[in-house]
Amino acid sequence: MKKSNIIFRRLKRNKLAIAGGLMVLGVFAISILAPVLSPYDPNEIDRYNILSGPSKLHLFGTDDLGRDVLSRMIYGSRISLLVGFVAVGISVLIGIMFGSIAGYYGGVLDRIIMRFVDIMLSIPAFFLILAVIAFVGPSIWNIMIVIGVTSWMGVARLVRAEFMSLRSREYVLSARSLGLSKFRIIARHMLPNSLAPVLVSAILGVAAAILVESGLSFLGLGVQPPTASWGNILTLGKANIEIAWWLSVYPGLAILITVLGYNLLGEGLRDAVDPRLWEDR
Repeated sequence: MKKSNIIFRRLKRNKLAIAGGLMVLGVFAISILAPVLSPYDPNEIDRYNILSGPSKLHLFGTDDLGRDVLSRMIYGSRISLLVGFVAVGISVLIGIMFGSIAGYYGGVLDRIIMRFVDIMLSIPAFFLILAVIAFVGPSIWNIMIVIGVTSWMGVARLVRAEFMSLRSREYVLSARSLGLSKFRIIARHMLPNSLAPVLVSAILGVAAAILVESGLSFLGLGVQPPTASWGNILTLGKANIEIAWWLSVYPGLAILITVLGYNLLGEGLRDAVDPRLWEDR
């Protein structure tokens, strides 16, 4: 049986992974259909309904400026997914570059790269991100870049490990004997066969990036108003916790469902791609 068929069958049997995938697809669909699903403009101010609770007019209530919370959460899903995918894309590209070089060449170059990875891993990532954001200024693009360039180390270690096991395989040795360039061997023969664990890491990384963005926005160092994000809605909830519970509960549930969905999907995919767990191959 083909490897892809085994992975698909194992993933299909994992009910938690399927549930996580449905959560992810649901949030993705909401972000795509935001203009259709949103009952109001996310920045529309209703001065007659300031801090109004959930009602037929505003299902999730309103904030301190009378803006519809449901509309802001729907558009906030776009920000969370954008930050997650772009930040993970940056980290995966950097990780693949360093990991493939270290795993293919080995020796002194490998030791230098891995010592640099160890140094980066020894620095608390969130505090490093806080320091950089405080220095360069808060904006959505700065957040995506900073999260990406501070979270590539895990991908680099995964790719390095895969390359070290692949470089002695017969098809790699045959490619070398045929005189193929090192770049072509890496890009055409080794990299495609080492992407399964990278995909799992990327899915889990999206959840981590969404959490970091929400935390930065909550602290006022992330997405800046009036742009809606789940984190800055939570900030308003903290300021009005005694009289406006909906500003904390609904965005908190949105973050919980989204992060849980990506984690369940990632863990299920990790089990599916692990050959040691294949009993029906």
